[in-house]
Amino acid sequence: MQDTFIKAYPKLLQPSVGVAGLWLAHGDEPLLSQWLMDALRPHWRAQNYAIKRIELISVKSWQEVLSELGSQSLFDDASALIVTGNHKPDKAVIAELERFAIEAQAGTHSHSLLWLTPKQDKRSQSSKWFAPFAQYGNVIDCNLYNEQQRQQLLQIQAQQFGLRLSQEAWQLLMSHTEHHLLSAYQTLWRLSYLFAPQLFESDDAKPTSGDTQPTSTVALDIADLQAALVSDAQFSVFDLSDAMLAGNSAQVAKIIFQLKSTDEPTTLVLWAISKDMRQIIQLMDGQDPQALGIWRSKQGLYQQACRRQSKQQTSEWPALLYRCDQAIKGLIRQPAWELLLQAALELAGKRLFAMR
Repeated sequence: MQDTFIKAYPKLLQPSVGVAGLWLAHGDEPLLSQWLMDALRPHWRAQNYAIKRIELISVKSWQEVLSELGSQSLFDDASALIVTGNHKPDKAVIAELERFAIEAQAGTHSHSLLWLTPKQDKRSQSSKWFAPFAQYGNVIDCNLYNEQQRQQLLQIQAQQFGLRLSQEAWQLLMSHTEHHLLSAYQTLWRLSYLFAPQLFESDDAKPTSGDTQPTSTVALDIADLQAALVSDAQFSVFDLSDAMLAGNSAQVAKIIFQLKSTDEPTTLVLWAISKDMRQIIQLMDGQDPQALGIWRSKQGLYQQACRRQSKQQTSEWPALLYRCDQAIKGLIRQPAWELLLQAALELAGKRLFAMR
């Protein structure tokens, strides 16, 4: 059986899962392979498996794998082997692996073998060594192919941490972590210690894909997330937003310089500017402020900002935001804070330079 990680992972978080037989996880995202092991480990422990790792240093290492699977322990019911390395099994080993998988399906034994490999292309998947895993075992594609899958997976992890983020909070999280899976996961972990430590049955560690589950969830909105992400700056990006919308260019410059001096993440500042620019463009296109999720208390500020702009000016904003993003990522030589100041003042109604 072949499946994607995003489909297989939630199934492995269920209380009862059959883990005997062959498992192959291939992909170039190490975090997904780690999460897969974390999801299988509670099932191995619950079924009294002896867990062992074996590194393939050559094709001959497969003999050690087969030997380990054939051994019996007086204290454990079965063995679970985690195999790493990219050395493919030879013809004789392939035949043994096929026999091992068929016997596991028949219930003759309960041993489990998980092989972690780099991503396998279609040519590799048509090779003879791949066949026993695809036909008689479980093949998990540990790759993410779009942003929707990334956020869907992180939502599962947030639920494991006892958190439920609003859509705006998710947008801020992904922008702040530059759509990096590990950074976003680590941020969720920190948020769980801030907002949901009491929800877990055990305080020793956060749940690890199948271990202790939260008894309920804590809802977080954008204000909660922003408060957790900001540094010790005197001003926050919310203050910057208010100053930009009010057209207070002096205050905008003051806040930008303060945020820079306190090493506020440039991604967070860009998110605040781009969010307000996007909503102003939508309002000028005739969209309803309430439908856009703009708080009633701030609708006056947004309308005031709209009156300062023309459609010609706002049509140039996407290009400016793109240059900010390039500068933050180091793709252009212009300093990121210089462009962020230009964009913030542009929104406030103060144009520094003619747009190219």
